Amino acid sequence: MNDQPITASDASVTTPTSIGLRYGLITGFVSVIYSLILFVTGLNENTAFSYLGFLILVGGIYFAYKQFKSMNNGFMSYGQGLGIGSLLSAIVGLLGGVFTYIYIKFVDPGFMQRMQDLQITKMEEQGLSDAQIEQATEMAASFSGPGMMLIMGILSYLVIGFLISLIMAAIMKRSQPEFE
Repeated sequence: MNDQPITASDASVTTPTSIGLRYGLITGFVSVIYSLILFVTGLNENTAFSYLGFLILVGGIYFAYKQFKSMNNGFMSYGQGLGIGSLLSAIVGLLGGVFTYIYIKFVDPGFMQRMQDLQITKMEEQGLSDAQIEQATEMAASFSGPGMMLIMGILSYLVIGFLISLIMAAIMKRSQPEFE
């Protein structure tokens, strides 16, 4: 038996998939904890706090890129960065969507009604007529519900994460020289 410690060069090659999965799970759990705090404190109705949740996604992508580059001699291609960020975002969206589904379906079934009441109040403040409010409410009802929120959560995180990855991968990429 060899008693020498395993070094980073002895470990298996780090792939964009492994980094995307690892940091997707970490970022997803941080995002779920943040969402839970917002739900429990009632701050989820404040859009500024909801949008702050995307900073968690940006941080997760940044640290994933940093880890990947450190495990690959400082190199990361644009495509690798885009793949890491997209996979990470999909996992965060899936975890967040499943959490939201469970929370709305089983923990706080009155959540959707409170959100609908809040939207009606906002529409009344904007001066919309009762017919316009009713029409908007009917349309929103077809897109609301725990199942639809699960799908929309996954899709929104995937799209926004992809866009963030497009920018961050371009900034943080460092391609290997072709001829050494």
